[in-house]
Amino acid sequence: MTAVSSAQAAAVRNYALVTAAYWGFTITDGAIRMLVLLHFHKLGFTPIQIAMLFLFYEIFGVITNFLGGWIGSLFGLRLTLYGGIAIQIFGLVMLGVINLQWPVWGQVAYVMTAQALAGIAKDLTKMSSKSAVRLVVPKEAESRLFRWVAMLTGSKNALKGAGFFVGAALLQIFTEIYGDPMGFRMANFVQAGALALIFCSGALLPADMGKVKAKIPFKRLFSKSREINLLSAARFFLFGSRDVWFVVALPVFLYDELGWSFMQVGSYMAIWVIGYGIIQFLAPQLLGGGRPGRAPKARTVQVWTFTLTAVPALIATAFMAGLPPEWVVTGGLILFGIVFAFNSAVHSYLVLAYTEDDDVALNVGFYYMANSGGRLLGTVTSGILFQLYGLEGCLWFSTLLILMAGLFSLKLPDPSKTPVEWVVKPGD
Repeated sequence: MTAVSSAQAAAVRNYALVTAAYWGFTITDGAIRMLVLLHFHKLGFTPIQIAMLFLFYEIFGVITNFLGGWIGSLFGLRLTLYGGIAIQIFGLVMLGVINLQWPVWGQVAYVMTAQALAGIAKDLTKMSSKSAVRLVVPKEAESRLFRWVAMLTGSKNALKGAGFFVGAALLQIFTEIYGDPMGFRMANFVQAGALALIFCSGALLPADMGKVKAKIPFKRLFSKSREINLLSAARFFLFGSRDVWFVVALPVFLYDELGWSFMQVGSYMAIWVIGYGIIQFLAPQLLGGGRPGRAPKARTVQVWTFTLTAVPALIATAFMAGLPPEWVVTGGLILFGIVFAFNSAVHSYLVLAYTEDDDVALNVGFYYMANSGGRLLGTVTSGILFQLYGLEGCLWFSTLLILMAGLFSLKLPDPSKTPVEWVVKPGD
């Protein structure tokens, strides 16, 4: 009895450590994006230059997602989890000591390097924390596993949304106190200090957590089924369609065209991301997939993808018709968030349904690599299209990308097997 209680106590402690690390990191991940975007836009950077600041973040996210599970199996999840946090701390300090007297190209190159570190850190931390939860739950407690995974992953989008608010709030508060550029520096240093406290807790986790004795051959990273390839392609275009107007274009539009403050922009973006995360978490109940025999089929994702195609087109048409921009953006974001969340949730179910047990880690890593690739496409085109064609141009391109996702989804077969429960892991 004592041994069982001790094992349960250790599992709870390890889960709390992993969750605290993931939560703390996720808040800073959202905050950095908002800090960099708002600060450098205020300095006069163009939307294209701002998009370039995030280019390496997305590129190195793609690479890290592809290699993350393989690295974790070689070195253990404690090293990759807290290694990600250490890299994030270094990236925050880099941003805090930037010399704003450098020429614009030098500042862009410097911030791109710091963002490359943030991209590596994000995906190392995400992969490690999601994998670690499975390892800290005793094998005889599968029902608890589902609950704990839902608590961890369901909070991700809400906390990233909170990070948007934190970043904007820190920038505005410290800028009002210290002025530029010290306000930007202090906002980064405060976050680095908070993460350093979390980093110190890493010594409490088992050092060999996640290590495997039989090494995974590198060539297995490239071997995927047709279903996984099609779903990953659809995921690529789906997430590109969101970020092409949400990442750079929308915050700059709110700040420039509507005259909002840093705090207002950050709060608005935070509320949307939090609401999107809630809808995504509740998607199984809202779509009826939690009932026996009602798990999603290929047709489910096809219907919701083609439904989503109409949403950015309607928003762009409303702008062109001269309707009040505040109402168009708000109403459009709500509708887009709901339908997009349903799509993302069904995608996350299908990647599990198409995957054999032995290939879960590798297939999910490949799937999230496509997710990051779509974010890369969306981030770059968001800055370029907004500068050339405005928010309407971004929305029309979003429509095209969703259409591409729909065409790939038409080729998806129904899953040949259905997991015991529809457990959705919210994506980015």
